[in-house]
Amino acid sequence: MKSLRFISAEAFVSNAEFARKNLGAVSHDLFPLLFKASYLLEQGEVIHDLVENWPLLDFNMGKLLGATLDYQEDLSHRTCSVCLESCLTGLRDYVLNQSSPYMKKLKVVDLTGIKDVEVQFCKCKKTMGRWARTQLLSKLCSELLVYLQQAQCNPSTSKISISVLIDLFVTERNYELVVQALLKKCSCPLKICCVGFRSDNLTLQKFFYIIKLTDSSLLRKLEIVHNVHLEMEHLEMLFNSIHFPLLMSLTLPARTFNVRRFTATDEQILTNIGEKMGEMRQLTELSMSFSVLTGRIQKLLSPLKTPLKMLDISNCSLNHADMAYLANSFHAYHLEALDLSGHDIPELYPSTFSKLLSHCSSVLRSLTLEDCNIQDTHVNMLILGLSPCQKLQEFKFIGNPLSSQALKHLFTFLCELPMLKNVEFPVPRDCYPIGITYPIDDASLCRFDHQKYERVAEELNLILLQANREDIKASTPLFGSYDAAVQETNNELGAYLIKSFKETLEKFTTSFNKMS
Repeated sequence: MKSLRFISAEAFVSNAEFARKNLGAVSHDLFPLLFKASYLLEQGEVIHDLVENWPLLDFNMGKLLGATLDYQEDLSHRTCSVCLESCLTGLRDYVLNQSSPYMKKLKVVDLTGIKDVEVQFCKCKKTMGRWARTQLLSKLCSELLVYLQQAQCNPSTSKISISVLIDLFVTERNYELVVQALLKKCSCPLKICCVGFRSDNLTLQKFFYIIKLTDSSLLRKLEIVHNVHLEMEHLEMLFNSIHFPLLMSLTLPARTFNVRRFTATDEQILTNIGEKMGEMRQLTELSMSFSVLTGRIQKLLSPLKTPLKMLDISNCSLNHADMAYLANSFHAYHLEALDLSGHDIPELYPSTFSKLLSHCSSVLRSLTLEDCNIQDTHVNMLILGLSPCQKLQEFKFIGNPLSSQALKHLFTFLCELPMLKNVEFPVPRDCYPIGITYPIDDASLCRFDHQKYERVAEELNLILLQANREDIKASTPLFGSYDAAVQETNNELGAYLIKSFKETLEKFTTSFNKMS
């Protein structure tokens, strides 16, 4: 529903030439309203001029595009390339604009409220993801410095200082550009303030160098994900050399920990890491998937002073002692998102898992149980465990050997969860050839009866429809959920993997030739 004010704002900005010519006559308190209307209509030129002449102290994208009294729809998930590029170039030109310095009030720009999602509704159909936003802002900061050094600018321009809060995403391809922007931060009117940092496809040397350039005292989220070969001793070095007082979320790459080859020294390193994480009083989200942590969960998590709200320990080879610790820890009562994928829950710890679910049921919003060997005989146990989880919004359980009949039974129950919005379910076992083994390898993943699957999917959606739960989205993403970061950089990621494979092959060939 749009207010009369918002409809009037849309009418004003719909004629870009008229709007740009008359911005000077617009009351300052109407700029946020005009910005959202321009963003909705993808009026890039108007957005640029609004930002270039921004009259207020702060510019917060999340608040500007979020639900307002004038227009309830949240536009922060629209990463429209036209709109975002216009915002950032407008910010650069705000600095260069030769209007009187006393009119320049802007102190803080917050770009962290932008959400990268799979489906975009912008007309241009071109998105600007987190990596591209990092690239463009770094490029504009460098260009701005060059221009200020070469041109005859108003001396007061150099006194402008605007903190730009952003979630940086750095890979090998944009590393040098981001490094240059961070190195020259003190001289640039636009000060990049990194509150979130993700790195993919970086050598350890480059990762350590760039993370030290960011102001770690501001960092709230740190993601070290694909192709950064960080192992436990490197993590200890990171925590010993850099202090993260505001860190709320930490994601570690696969195989950071491997207790199967632990020595006494490694045990001490693990203890040190746990103690360092315990000093991070704001830490509430932790992801350590695809590490081997058998029997060591308590050692890592017990030093934490703040209860975790999100925990991803998928494919971490947990044993019964690990699950017992989780179920009885103070974290259990606060977990809003939990990923236990890759563990044979029904076989190894069914009762302990049920206890864990009962403890977090009052707050749990997202549960992921992919490749957990949940079979038809376990569905009633699963339903019993999920029944108290009345706030559950997302349930993912692909990769489990469930029949069509079991899925229908489970979907009938899922309709009773009032806040459920998203379900990711497996291809039914009876759609695959007889004798298929789980977990299914990538080569066999798509070798199922697609027509039968479509019929089953229709029946499952009919169950939702008959229960008046059209609000639940049910899907089967065979190769995992959508990841905006991977989607944006998949070409670079693929090239890196090919390069790594080639180097490994060359080393093997050299070793083989020496043996011959």
